Amino acid sequence: MNIHLFLEHHGILRNPFAEEDAQTDPVFKEHCISNAYHPIWDKVYGDPSEPSTSIIFGPKGSGKTAMRLQIDRHLTRYNLENPDRRVYVIHYDDFNPFLDHFSERLSRRVSKKPEKVLDAWRLWDHVDSILCIGVTDLVDRMLGVNDNIRTDAIDDASIRSLDRTSARDLLLLAACYDQSTDSSFLARWNSLRKHLKFGNLASKTTWIGAIAWSVLSVMFVAWFFPPSTLAEGGRDLTSLWLLPLMLVIGWLPHWIRMSKCQFAALGMHKHMRVGKRETSSMRKVLQSIPAVELASQPLPRYDRTDDRYELLHKFQGILRRLGYTGIIVLMDRVDEPHLTGGKPELMQRFVWPMLDNKLLKHPGMGFKMMLPQELHREIERETREFHERARLDKQNVIPAFQWTGEALYDLARARMIACAADNQTPEPKDLFEDDVSYQRMLSAYQSLRVPRHLFRFLYRVLVDHCNRYTDSEPEFKIKAETFESVLAVYGRDNDPNFT
Repeated sequence: MNIHLFLEHHGILRNPFAEEDAQTDPVFKEHCISNAYHPIWDKVYGDPSEPSTSIIFGPKGSGKTAMRLQIDRHLTRYNLENPDRRVYVIHYDDFNPFLDHFSERLSRRVSKKPEKVLDAWRLWDHVDSILCIGVTDLVDRMLGVNDNIRTDAIDDASIRSLDRTSARDLLLLAACYDQSTDSSFLARWNSLRKHLKFGNLASKTTWIGAIAWSVLSVMFVAWFFPPSTLAEGGRDLTSLWLLPLMLVIGWLPHWIRMSKCQFAALGMHKHMRVGKRETSSMRKVLQSIPAVELASQPLPRYDRTDDRYELLHKFQGILRRLGYTGIIVLMDRVDEPHLTGGKPELMQRFVWPMLDNKLLKHPGMGFKMMLPQELHREIERETREFHERARLDKQNVIPAFQWTGEALYDLARARMIACAADNQTPEPKDLFEDDVSYQRMLSAYQSLRVPRHLFRFLYRVLVDHCNRYTDSEPEFKIKAETFESVLAVYGRDNDPNFT
């Protein structure tokens, strides 16, 4: 029996349980993302006008990624409705590029062992990674690369609203954190400088002065010590050392400035460990900013968080001028990087540095962290010092992202309605014979615990039922025998905690 024939009989046009991953699930993205919510939704989402931190611990398949996508969709809608009080969203969910760059900076002996690599990971590496994502995306929006159609694009009027100090801060942030590969680093940075109309003639003062001094020195020596004097065998050797000395004096300020920029670039290359940048390119960019405006500016050139927080404040100041009053960081998929491999002890090494109350409660910034359930068990074993630093009692912690049988039933119903024909409202219980009671369905759904298991189970039930009948003699109700047998087999094969 064709499964589509069975579903069409119940007014369903496509299989609502064929997909399992929210990122590739069209049913979720087109329909359920805006009308199917977990009961903890309000606590996690909060109020975008006052960004707050929420930390959710849940097992695989519980819907953490789906909730992250829902938060992103709602923030997009909020930004459209509040153009003067938008929230800047940073998607912190692809860690492999940062971990790869980080690993390359370590010695070969250390980089071969994931646990040693992650032991070297610090809080400022998380901040650097977040700034890399945020700054790169902001520069992309300003330059309009890839012809991306953005609902919250930054127009020319907003760019012109930036004063010279904000333009300098953005150029500094781009020099440190812009990781785009669309064009060469120098070409992209100069393009951004031109968009910001940031004149930098003053940065060439020492170079222009050195050139002018060199010309004047040559003219001076040629006037007082003409070549004819030397040709006649003059015994005055002053001209032989005077010109080189004058050239050294003239070029000394330029060399000093170039050396300072070189040392700063070397420090950034060494201590900003999650990005990729050539030292020579960074030096040239730093030399393109006037020395007066570059003096005393924070740069990620030391192993400490102070500079990172100052740079984060600068980034927030720029965003405020562009109409963004807050930042939301969506963190997910910490079990997917190749260095963690889904192992709790490795994920712990990666996540723990970020559990710092100073960062999680940073003004104007909120974190929505979707973490595996195993990490909550590790937190319960941590020391008092860890809990005093993290202050998880202030972070809206959801210790267990759980689903009741009733909530899973409503989720299955929402998906069926999303896939139904017009004016059709199918119910999950309509698919089964009367000998599968409503209470039995709720009990079975409760034992499955998470949406992913529910979808897999219902898909298998549909397939198993349709395999028992032919199109010529169809049966449009699933019997209790099929329901129970598939449930028992699924529980043994796929869920070790199945009851």
